[in-house]
Amino acid sequence: QVQLVESGGGLVQAGGSLRLSCAGSGRTFSNYNMGWFRQAPGKERAFTSGISWNSRSTYYADSVKGRFTISRDNAKNTVYLQMNSLKPEDTAVYYCAALRGTNYYRLKDYDYWGQGTQVTVSS
Repeated sequence: QVQLVESGGGLVQAGGSLRLSCAGSGRTFSNYNMGWFRQAPGKERAFTSGISWNSRSTYYADSVKGRFTISRDNAKNTVYLQMNSLKPEDTAVYYCAALRGTNYYRLKDYDYWGQGTQVTVSS
């Protein structure tokens, strides 16, 4: 009942910034916690950031702490990932996902996934 569509990916130089958006459909968007995961070729899909339904709690992987900021606007059914000081190792497909539970770090706990958006960071 929740469909998610990511946008905002692209090619950016190291040190640059991008803002990813994840637009949700359905009347129950605000009932879900949300997360961002990323997956580079040959690597496992990895937790990147999470945010509670009411934005009271946020979570970040150590690799992005201090550089990325997750936020959401429930009135717009949208979650964002602001990515600053990008590094080549941030290159990946970024996925947003919706979570009924509270284990933000466990990929298999998420209930709905977007199709992903490619982020490429050049040296």
